[in-house]
Amino acid sequence: MTTADRAGFNSDQFAGHPVFVTGGTSGIGAATAMLFAELGADVTALGLAPRVAGERPVHPQVRVIEHDVRDHDGLARLISAEPQIGVLVNCAGVSHDRREYDLDPWRMVLDVNLTATMVASEAARPGLARAGGCVVNVSSMFAFFGSRDRPAYSASKGGVSQLTRSLAAEYAPEGIRVNAVAPGFVETQLARGLLDDPQAAAELLLRIPLGRYGKPRDVAQVIAFLCSPAASYICGTVLPVDGGYLCV
Repeated sequence: MTTADRAGFNSDQFAGHPVFVTGGTSGIGAATAMLFAELGADVTALGLAPRVAGERPVHPQVRVIEHDVRDHDGLARLISAEPQIGVLVNCAGVSHDRREYDLDPWRMVLDVNLTATMVASEAARPGLARAGGCVVNVSSMFAFFGSRDRPAYSASKGGVSQLTRSLAAEYAPEGIRVNAVAPGFVETQLARGLLDDPQAAAELLLRIPLGRYGKPRDVAQVIAFLCSPAASYICGTVLPVDGGYLCV
């Protein structure tokens, strides 16, 4: 039995579906690309070269394209080249922590996290409409309550949540569902500095009812669910995937 089977999906759940994942070369995006490939999809993972060895998704049904999503014209060309798109996952994300109080890092974070999400969604829209496809954006728990250490990241993810609701209303008449996930503390490079701090990590665990940090695959499985027939009447939601962090 494969990992995909244990997650409750059929091994051919997304067979024949063209799937695009921005930020698909590391972290949650790479885990998402791998899961969709295991479920039969033809996946294109767009992103920068991963900083950690072994993060890049390796699967015969995953095509990796190194691309900076701040190149909006190039991003749009890559996505719009496909006549049909079954799934678009907007997962590209970056944070510069307290440097985000300076305008240059601020602009860069919003460009990657929010503007590229809009660009990718609009580029994919015709192909998604032809396929009756889905969009899943990756927001964050910081969209709910903010972070004084990550002002641009929090603002951008709040924007992703509101953009998700706006695009859901706009795209639904074309048969396209748009939703988002809002991960909590997940073991990725983005959270590495915090999770590697013993005191901070211990305090975080006390706040998480499930008593552990998330794995990238935990989020990938929820993304796949939102794109499955089981979620056919879910549209415009922002679903926390946080081990219960937000309920405490």
